[in-house]
Amino acid sequence: MKMRVVKGARILVLVVLAGTVAGCGLPRSGPSKREIYSGSVQRQGNAFVVSVNDRVTRATAVTPELGFSPAFLNARQLGSDTIRPGDVLAMTVYENVEQGLLSVGAPGGGSGGTPLTEVQVDGTGHIFIPYAGRIRAAGNTPEELRRIITRKLDPQTPDPQIMVARAAGDGSTISIVGGVAGQGVYPIERSTRTLTAMIARAGGIGPAMESETTKVTVIRGKERGTVWLEDLFQEPDLDIALRPGDRIIVEQDTRAFTAMGATGAQTRVPFDSPDLSALEAIAQVGGLNSNLADPTGVFVLRDEPAPVANAVLGRDDLIGLQRMVYVLDLTETNGMFEARDFLIRDGDTVYVTEAPYVQWIKVLGALTGSITSVNSATQLASQ
Repeated sequence: MKMRVVKGARILVLVVLAGTVAGCGLPRSGPSKREIYSGSVQRQGNAFVVSVNDRVTRATAVTPELGFSPAFLNARQLGSDTIRPGDVLAMTVYENVEQGLLSVGAPGGGSGGTPLTEVQVDGTGHIFIPYAGRIRAAGNTPEELRRIITRKLDPQTPDPQIMVARAAGDGSTISIVGGVAGQGVYPIERSTRTLTAMIARAGGIGPAMESETTKVTVIRGKERGTVWLEDLFQEPDLDIALRPGDRIIVEQDTRAFTAMGATGAQTRVPFDSPDLSALEAIAQVGGLNSNLADPTGVFVLRDEPAPVANAVLGRDDLIGLQRMVYVLDLTETNGMFEARDFLIRDGDTVYVTEAPYVQWIKVLGALTGSITSVNSATQLASQ
């Protein structure tokens, strides 16, 4: 009689526990596939749920346009001897008389020549030479400037001989900042007249930078252009000629996506290449969790611009950002190819749902643990 009571009590406890477990929410990594579909616009929700196919892949393949404008690409390299505003010139004037115009009171004057040191080209490109007046130096080579000064002085002193030397690069400088080994201001010289040469002059990219995801931006006045560092070496046309005043910024790509659900890691993940597919994104976080993941429930969540959303949905009436949920089924014949071709964008969330049987295992685990506790309690009660 006593044994029957104990068995009846166990059955009663088991029924109560089953009902309790079924009615309460078990721990899980996020919503189920059914719950995501229930939030779709088609079911009065606020997000468009779309299965990925070739047409959707093409419509969503929007990547940042990087490159240089024709103004950058068509600029020729600077002549290494061209004088520019800001340059410092060193000149010596030889006069064919004992006491020349410029040698009077000048140190080192006389037959040995009169030095005119540190003559700086002003912002308008001009210099001032005594007895020759204000002369435009910018745009001329040292030889051309020598002839100009000679013509100016010739009527005032017999047969003047002029020597002009340019301190190369003093007025033709660029600044380079960001992820390079040596940030600073550098002169444009014969060996550093192009973008890659100047980056090399600054020591190349720093040890913390990844070359595949390093971007280089050149700002010239109000215009700017950005390219991937590796493209500079693969496409020679992008290795543009520099101009005085250019600002070069070398920086790491800041794009990232968030991985959640039944993946190898749940975290915010930076892009490791200029273009990142859904398949690569999953691999980047360790792939699907083989014990938990449902390969038919791989979702990519994003706020899509209206033009792209309209193209995906075959509409023309959507305005503003639209919440889109793209569904990838890796078990389909073409599923892996679709995941390989579907591009991830900055700010995306990649979410993988748990397989349906996972919840059953959790229920059984909860029941098994509860039954073990009941057995221990009944054994104590029967003693």
